[in-house]
Amino acid sequence: MTGRRAFVSTMLSAAIGGPVLNSLAVRRLAAATQIAGTREPAAMAEEEAYWGEIRRAFTLDDTLTNLNNGWSSPAPTHVLEQMIRDLRFSNELPVEHMARLLEPRIESVRDALARDFGCDREEMAITRNASEANETMIFGLDLKRGDEVIVTTQNYPRMINAWNQRVRRDGLVLRQIKLDTPPKSDEDVVRAFEAAITPATRVIEVMHLSFMTGYIFPVRKIVDMARRRGVQVFVDGAHAYAHFPFTRDELGCDYYGTSLHKWCLAPIGAGMLYVRRDRIKALWPLMAATEAQDADIRKYEEIGTHPAANHNAVAVSLAFHRSIGADRKIARLRFLRDRWAKRLMAESDRVRLLTALGPNVNGAIATFRIEGMDMQRLTGWLWANHRIATGGQGHPEIQGIRITPNVYTSLDELDRFCDKVLIAIRQGMA
Repeated sequence: MTGRRAFVSTMLSAAIGGPVLNSLAVRRLAAATQIAGTREPAAMAEEEAYWGEIRRAFTLDDTLTNLNNGWSSPAPTHVLEQMIRDLRFSNELPVEHMARLLEPRIESVRDALARDFGCDREEMAITRNASEANETMIFGLDLKRGDEVIVTTQNYPRMINAWNQRVRRDGLVLRQIKLDTPPKSDEDVVRAFEAAITPATRVIEVMHLSFMTGYIFPVRKIVDMARRRGVQVFVDGAHAYAHFPFTRDELGCDYYGTSLHKWCLAPIGAGMLYVRRDRIKALWPLMAATEAQDADIRKYEEIGTHPAANHNAVAVSLAFHRSIGADRKIARLRFLRDRWAKRLMAESDRVRLLTALGPNVNGAIATFRIEGMDMQRLTGWLWANHRIATGGQGHPEIQGIRITPNVYTSLDELDRFCDKVLIAIRQGMA
């Protein structure tokens, strides 16, 4: 199938309507698809004509530079247009237009996400973010006083707070293991989790990708090890899904939660929860569902009145992601990461990178620190003086700045970021 035909097929399979198909953003994506043709992903990583068209699919303010896409990424213009169109339609007569016409379309979103993740549609729930998905796991599993849970000291704070609430409320024991930054090897990570298991261990919660350093955890190895020991594994995939290619079967997991407004480019307030079919009945929802829904994945979507526009637009963002292609996307993201990271290390011996680099290692997220510099102050200086948004890391184990470009990030933006950091190193932050 030719590039243009494949692109149109992807758009139509997402049930994208005429107004969106006619948008400028979609035409930009079609132009990019023509440029790519059948070239290999690695060959496209530095093809600026292609990525320039992708950038023009977004509505951006060029006076601002967003290098904190790990918090949330802008959605492509046509994705935003779809959501706004549905919000306006909903507002005309909510009970008819939203509840009866738009809300049922969540089933198309479920189908699309399940196909991409590699699971059955009856194992896929649509949530509002990774926190909702992950806390459904944390609060939904029946555990008793004295049962133990293993996390790392660098797990996402909201998840640690959720476990600590269960410690206070239910008498669980939370064990936090400390890993090297970056880890010496995947095997060291697996051994650290296994060494922390006791006869009372019931759950391991592992990040698929570290939100602070970008390290990709060996999820399959941890799942296999834990399963042999009778321990369940919750996977916090907030930064992994649509960031790099993988499927459920490659992970072997029973539970997976993620946000869709980061790397899948959906509107803010979209996420997903995967629960293996034979685990659904035993995992309670955050909000009450009927007994008849005990084995129904939709029980995790019982959250009361909420806009259908946000989750329906996921189908459009996922089609955009698939039109780029996961392999092409991660090749570009690693190229962008290496461009700024290697330059800073080459031009200053004070720069320390906390993320391993390589053509097949980790992803877009990388964190650095500068010897003798207040990194929180640098974060503020970059924004206040140069309108460059970055992710300051103030964890007890990591004092640095996290940089997360995305598919629309230009080389000029990364070069300007490097210029300003080097000024701060050589001249100080006046």
